[in-house]
Amino acid sequence: MPGRLTANANIPPGDILQEEFQARSMTQQELATAMGRPAQAVNEIIHGRKVWTARAAVELEQVLGISAELWLRLEAS
Repeated sequence: MPGRLTANANIPPGDILQEEFQARSMTQQELATAMGRPAQAVNEIIHGRKVWTARAAVELEQVLGISAELWLRLEAS
């Protein structure tokens, strides 16, 4: 399906995350607050300086509605 996000996409997961929260008119600070994390931690995840954990993936799923499994697969690829 065209435009469908798949785990084998050759796009850094932080880029996808940034596009997602911006498309929802959220700031990094708002995303961090919704996830219950410091803004710096979210920034480090976005820029690939912090490894995505299962916990972070679940928090993103709860906030953005995108499966935790997808975030973890993107990170692994």
